[in-house]
Amino acid sequence: MRNMITATAVLFLLSACAEPIDRSATNEEEILPVEPDAGIGDGAEPLPAAVLAIPEEMQGRWGLVPADCTSTRGDAKGLIEITGEAIRFYEATGTLDTLAEGERDPGTFRATYAFTGEGQEWRRDMQLAVSDDGSALTRTEYGEDALAEPLVYTKCGMEDADDA
Repeated sequence: MRNMITATAVLFLLSACAEPIDRSATNEEEILPVEPDAGIGDGAEPLPAAVLAIPEEMQGRWGLVPADCTSTRGDAKGLIEITGEAIRFYEATGTLDTLAEGERDPGTFRATYAFTGEGQEWRRDMQLAVSDDGSALTRTEYGEDALAEPLVYTKCGMEDADDA
């Protein structure tokens, strides 16, 4: 009982020290504004979710060779699967982290990805560029440990369209 009285007294004293809340604000934004990084603060709006997503035309399954798209044994080492938020490779996943600064060309998307795989973590600056007809995707890496040359993937399912 004495512990409960002590706890109540402490809470009462703490609440007496707090600044009063101005409840006369007319809307929630005035009471609890949002900073650009989605934190509490100066009232700026966060970026729209669409800006923070890999473009839809780049999403899907892409293979370096046709067998990457058709393997049922789980050995498609050249397959990448792209969602709005991540790129999944054979043994690693890169989650969209930071958009690149500067101009954006139609059909290209450059960003930094936070990767995890095989017990390790790393970051990679990559640009994705989709062909005009949507059948090919070129992945170019930048920075230390980047691939020397871009890799060109074919959209999975496109090989079936070529046979028709």
